[in-house]
Amino acid sequence: MQQQTGHTLKAFDEDIEHLRGLITEMGQLAHAAIREAMRCLVEGDVVAAAKVVEDDKKIDALEIEAEKRVVRLIALRAPMAGDLRDAVAALKISGVVERIGDYAKNIAKRVPLLDVPSNMEPLSLLPEMARIATQMVTDVLTAFVERDAEAAVDVCARDRTVDDFFDSVFRTLLTHMMENPQTIGQSAHLLFVAKNLERVGDHATNIAEMVYYAATGDHMADPIARKRKKGKA
Repeated sequence: MQQQTGHTLKAFDEDIEHLRGLITEMGQLAHAAIREAMRCLVEGDVVAAAKVVEDDKKIDALEIEAEKRVVRLIALRAPMAGDLRDAVAALKISGVVERIGDYAKNIAKRVPLLDVPSNMEPLSLLPEMARIATQMVTDVLTAFVERDAEAAVDVCARDRTVDDFFDSVFRTLLTHMMENPQTIGQSAHLLFVAKNLERVGDHATNIAEMVYYAATGDHMADPIARKRKKGKA
């Protein structure tokens, strides 16, 4: 068995700390991108929406850097037990955060296609839904940095609220489309936005499970009934 010296342990700690910093930066960019995409959606800001799409490349680049650093860390440091769980969690979480950034890009791409009244009820619900989902992402990444298993469990519990928002938006849009068939196209775009926000909450939950496992070595017990067996990809 490889004997780890104090120098080796210190080097690993520095490497994993840098990785956490990269992933935190990714999370901050993704959070800001979703907030900006939602502002563009509400205000019809097509120019700023295009910048959100373009800026997604920054998140992609950080994910590539994080992946390289994880591979190098595992190859050079040969981590074991909890250290290995931390490294693998960092690799998986960086991929999930990159996907969250993609949802911001997807929402921004809808902005030029939308022309709905600002007082339309679903449009008024979506910013709050986005706020809750993005706060989950911020909180779960803080839990990752601090190896806080209980905070990860709390994030999972909040996903139900995002699901409830989606259900409410879905019902409202369905009613709106039935009463105003000419708005079906616009309503479909809003439903797409709501679905992307709901997936942000799902991915925050996925990260929470990884954080819990990395911190404890155990799988989280029945994380909100495994999304009530919805079988989402």
